[in-house]
Amino acid sequence: MTNPIDALLAEKGVLLADGATGTNLFAMGLEAGEAPELLNETAPDTITSLHQNFVDAGADIILTNSFGGTRHRLKLHHAQDRVYALNKRAAEIASAVAKKAGRKVIVAGSVGPTGELLVPLGAMTYDEAVEAFAEQIEGLKAGGVEGAGIGIGQADA
Repeated sequence: MTNPIDALLAEKGVLLADGATGTNLFAMGLEAGEAPELLNETAPDTITSLHQNFVDAGADIILTNSFGGTRHRLKLHHAQDRVYALNKRAAEIASAVAKKAGRKVIVAGSVGPTGELLVPLGAMTYDEAVEAFAEQIEGLKAGGVEGAGIGIGQADA
């Protein structure tokens, strides 16, 4: 099986990915302190428009609206029990836009940090972090992503 990114890169030579999702959502009305991931259910047209704007600008890869989609981030908005549903919906919205693009557009699941520090700097264990990311990615996979864009990290000093 061919990796979709490798296949498209071989065809085009250079790929363009979207970016500044949060910045764009603030310009579209998201308020400080709100969880962008909740918009997947409360304002799907806004998220569709965001993805469509990226595709119209030439993006070959669009990232789902799920950067803060782990249980630990969603807990801040009392949505920790909706991880699967919110991530699945994020992937479904992006996938629908990609399918209508008239060209190959890859959908990658956006995975950000949990917001918790790992042991020894914090209380979260490695296994808890893996479980949180796996839970999120299951929803993204169910919604149709072809890969993941991972923006996480922690270095021990």
